[in-house]
Amino acid sequence: MSGVRIDKWIWSVRIFKSRTQATTACKSGKVMIDGKVVKPSATVETRQKVQVKKNGFNLEFEVLKLIKKRVGAPIARTCYNDLTPEEELNKYKDWFVGKGRTEFRQRGAGRPTKRERREIDDFKENYLEQDWEEMED
Repeated sequence: MSGVRIDKWIWSVRIFKSRTQATTACKSGKVMIDGKVVKPSATVETRQKVQVKKNGFNLEFEVLKLIKKRVGAPIARTCYNDLTPEEELNKYKDWFVGKGRTEFRQRGAGRPTKRERREIDDFKENYLEQDWEEMED
């Protein structure tokens, strides 16, 4: 196998829940191969480094195996080597522990609709990215 589309690979190894999310991340410049921002159609080879910005975290992986189809989590873990620095993984713990309370929804409001859930997720993603960008400056 000479190479696999990057959007397919990051979906196959379960970095993103859906292929659409993986493609969107590539299109918005949140996926890099060896430090270069790539389009969803870019091919990834073994031993290349893949950097992904997801939910305010900068994840980094080394490609060990190329797969085109989504596999179970135990098999997916054998396809990459997680190179994400420990401090990056602990960002959430450091930021969140001991702060605030859980999310609150008005009594009787019921579960959020699909549209409301998307708005909440978009807000959280933008809020987290904004915080990390300010911290980097």
